[in-house]
Amino acid sequence: MWADNETTRDFLNFSGVADTVAEIIVQTRGRPISIGVSGAWGIGKSSLIKLTQASLAARPLKEGEREFIFVEFNAWLYQGYDDARAALMDVIATKLEKEAEKRKTALDKVAAIMKRVRWLRGAKLVAGDAAALAFGLPPVGMLGGMWGLGQRALTGVDESLLDDAQKKAHDAAKAAEGLLDPRTETSPPKEIQALRDSFEEALEELNVTLVVLIDDLDRCLPPTTISTLEAIRLFLFLKHTAFVIAADNEMIKHAVRKHFEGVTDDLLVTNYFDKLIQVPIRVPALGTQEVRAYLMLLFVENSDLDENVKETIRAAVCQQLRQTWQGKRVDRAFVQSLHTHFSDELVGKLDTADRLAPLMTTASGISGNPRLIKRFLNALAIRMTISKAQGVGVDEAVLAKLLLFERLGNPKAYAELIAAASASDTGRPAFLAEWEVKANAGAELTLQPPWDDPFVLEWLTLPPALGELDLRGALYVSREHAPLITPEDRLSSEAAELLAALLEHPDMASALKDRLVRVPRAETTVMMDRLLDRARQEQSWGVPPILEACLAMADADPAQGARLAAFLRDRPAAQIEPNIVPKLSDQPWAAGLFKAWDGGDVSKPVKTAIKKRRNDGNVSV
Repeated sequence: MWADNETTRDFLNFSGVADTVAEIIVQTRGRPISIGVSGAWGIGKSSLIKLTQASLAARPLKEGEREFIFVEFNAWLYQGYDDARAALMDVIATKLEKEAEKRKTALDKVAAIMKRVRWLRGAKLVAGDAAALAFGLPPVGMLGGMWGLGQRALTGVDESLLDDAQKKAHDAAKAAEGLLDPRTETSPPKEIQALRDSFEEALEELNVTLVVLIDDLDRCLPPTTISTLEAIRLFLFLKHTAFVIAADNEMIKHAVRKHFEGVTDDLLVTNYFDKLIQVPIRVPALGTQEVRAYLMLLFVENSDLDENVKETIRAAVCQQLRQTWQGKRVDRAFVQSLHTHFSDELVGKLDTADRLAPLMTTASGISGNPRLIKRFLNALAIRMTISKAQGVGVDEAVLAKLLLFERLGNPKAYAELIAAASASDTGRPAFLAEWEVKANAGAELTLQPPWDDPFVLEWLTLPPALGELDLRGALYVSREHAPLITPEDRLSSEAAELLAALLEHPDMASALKDRLVRVPRAETTVMMDRLLDRARQEQSWGVPPILEACLAMADADPAQGARLAAFLRDRPAAQIEPNIVPKLSDQPWAAGLFKAWDGGDVSKPVKTAIKKRRNDGNVSV
């Protein structure tokens, strides 16, 4: 399995772009700059700004150059919980405070910054209203509430109005306490300028360049996006500062359009965007070579190879990627040439990567997106684990090809594929073999709906060919998306729909009880078979969601209760948890199950729970 986190290890040859961003920051020579790292969701923006930080940190300082200090800020984490602008200033001020303490200098400047940041945070409640009134705008916050009371007073005074006025005055005074010095005249503009001055003086005395790395801004709602960017320009865009902002340009432009809602001039949107983001840099799109390299490096990363060997392979692959424009290739043969001994298992995975890369690059549902590639590989790994655990022999390449169709193909076509394999005594979808032969020969192939999708033609040419293979094992371990129904298990459309709902949303099973009681016994037996197949994947039996579906089926057809009891009795004792006991205690078939558990090897807490329910009279003895 692979974690879906940003990384400072370059698997995609992004180091060249990161080095370019770093060089832009260096070449500003103290002038403020904002750089936007743009790209679609999951394309690698977060990793690119991490690599930029690593590039700057590793750069040897020349005489007279300033050291870089870094602040990482994720605006999305604060959305809905805190003012992102105030939070951003807090994070930066705290970083400067630590640097000042470490360097034993600029302590007074940083103290002034902290004081003014607190003042401005409080000004959201107090001085913000004064500023609004000064500009002729409706006041907000606590004083805005008092303004609203004044408006009510124009229409008459009553006892509730006086009570409200007294409360508002008390709240406003309490909010202002400790924030404003009554002997010092101040205002938001004065405090903002003083804050900027303090920042510049602190950076000058510390002799550093502040690099702020802002991530996930395109996940924020438009008001948070705009307020964060404007806060950068208003409070923090100073000498010896650089801002690297990871966000999709189109999402930021959308936020700007929302900000200027009603303004039809798109030039205004572009100009405003250019003011906020001075240097836009797009994360490079991945071609087949990069996707193939990425897949192989992910498999190498998860292998048993020594860490030093992994790093040698990674560096060599990235070096080779820089020369692909000269015709150099990154493929299985190249990767195998980098180390003297690869296990057979790893060679097989490298071969899978070699074959998957073209479709991972061109298929519209993935389009070389690193995050989607990881998710695909994780899903594939889970199914391979299931197949091994249940003793189902499945070739990984076959499973990968089916999973690719499941994820990217037409769901109706995938359902027809399952039905064809299920209906065949050999598990072979008869129509597929002919299509694969024609597709690989380049012959014209006209397919009818739901198969008339360009993706299908690409998919048919991907090895291995499936038309002559028994697909039942691979489909069996893929049942979380579609149950495998054999010829003797055919269900009515109503029963099939209910089964799909129980498998997809087992925690909502209780809402289906009225419909389940109308299903014939022959079909409830088949449905329970499928539910128990899914239940066998559970490794702990407290109250997993699939239990809800099984209980709903047992309530609808009491005969299924005995089957569920037998199934639970066969679970390993170590899997049984105490909280399953109250869940089952009102079931008519639970007494025999509890007796078996009580006399068996289940844990002491489980036996205690059974005893307690008996003492409470909830379980017949």
